[in-house]
Amino acid sequence: MAADEINQSGGINGKQIDVVFEDDKGSPESAAQLTGRLIDNYKVVAIIGAGASGNSLAAAPKAQSAKVPLIAPSSTNPAVTQVGDYIFRACYIDAFQGEVMAKFAANTLKARRAAIMLDFNSPYSRGLTDFFEYSFVKLDGHLVAKQSYKQGDADYRGQLSAIKAANPDVVYIPGYYGDVALIAKQARQLGLTVPLLGADGWDAPELWELGGDALNNSYISNHYSADDPAENIKTFVQNYRQRYRNLTPDAHAALAYDALRFLAEAMQRAGTSEGPKLRDALAETKNFSGITGIISMDRERNAVKSAVILKLLDTRYIYQETIQPEPVATPAPSQDGTSSQTQR
Repeated sequence: MAADEINQSGGINGKQIDVVFEDDKGSPESAAQLTGRLIDNYKVVAIIGAGASGNSLAAAPKAQSAKVPLIAPSSTNPAVTQVGDYIFRACYIDAFQGEVMAKFAANTLKARRAAIMLDFNSPYSRGLTDFFEYSFVKLDGHLVAKQSYKQGDADYRGQLSAIKAANPDVVYIPGYYGDVALIAKQARQLGLTVPLLGADGWDAPELWELGGDALNNSYISNHYSADDPAENIKTFVQNYRQRYRNLTPDAHAALAYDALRFLAEAMQRAGTSEGPKLRDALAETKNFSGITGIISMDRERNAVKSAVILKLLDTRYIYQETIQPEPVATPAPSQDGTSSQTQR
């Protein structure tokens, strides 16, 4: 959609965008192989992708060695952009996302006692746990329980019973929508009625299908809100629904749209698609007005931008507030003795 809009407006420096699509099917090995194909066979000048951090980490070395800029729309692992100076991202990293939810819990919900339910095998979930816990305690909150599970588990009632007994004000569940929906159902069945808090891993059309009313009055941090009254977001959502059979764009759609738009803006400033000059222009991006916020690149080529808090109610994601970025301190080490690196 972004490419079509740019082309209809005359393209970039008089040239049209030709988009080549490849599907890595969630496989890091495929992501690395396809990156090589895009560069060697199709001679692409830039790559938007991948979605998941593991795939972006696999693709990034090939893009870096070929001096082809790669922009990961939704890969939140800090290590992605550390591969090299040709690797960028359109999203914030999870140090910020964890802090955002801790601030919302402490300052807006006035929570003082928090419990955490994490997927221990997921770097994404462990990292968010570290950042939330560190920030919540810094805000004079108390962690009263921490329970873990494995992705795909069917029964969470033992962990949830222990959490209920600890009498928390909120429960932070930094996981993915498939597990979260079932956790929410079992929590409500056990009488655990406090707000459930989550992150962008909850954002999927299937969440409500799986979780239903059990998700009501939960809150998540996310990259944007389709209900935001800003004119640029209203126009984006309307155009997207018209194009994609009335589907509401989730955060992944908005991030990918922004990634191509700010790539095009950098190409326009560079006056060329040549790798080194385009890389420099991308790195110099400041105050780009995107759907997911005002985007500026920091020294690590991460997007410095705001996050939104959404309330879940009756199959809707209702905008609550926007939280602006601030410097985030390094959290305490994980249980394995190393500071967590988060992955989406």
